[in-house]
Amino acid sequence: MNARGALGRYGEDLAARLLAEAGMAVIERNWRCRAGEIDIVARDGDALVFCEVKTRRSPGFEHPMAAVGPVKADRLRRLAEIWLDRHGGPPPGGVRIDLVGVLVPRRGAPVTEHARGVS
Repeated sequence: MNARGALGRYGEDLAARLLAEAGMAVIERNWRCRAGEIDIVARDGDALVFCEVKTRRSPGFEHPMAAVGPVKADRLRRLAEIWLDRHGGPPPGGVRIDLVGVLVPRRGAPVTEHARGVS
């Protein structure tokens, strides 16, 4: 795994821990199909959450939360539809798409930010 892949994996690990600490149950990570990848699928009570994780090393680049624009949001919605189709449809509590941004500074602890229902 290269440095970029390792950074992304680290960010996803932090995001999964953050979601679990918020009371969610992570049920799948890095689910892939021809259309792309869903970083984390989790349950939040009766709701199903599809979570995109964006990790950045330096604040000099675009903030991680800004990395999901309209095109990426559309792709996440399509991926969620495919996942639901392959796993029996939406749960009674509905579906939402969340975003976790992780900023890993050169010094100090990483900073995580969780935005619910971004798309």
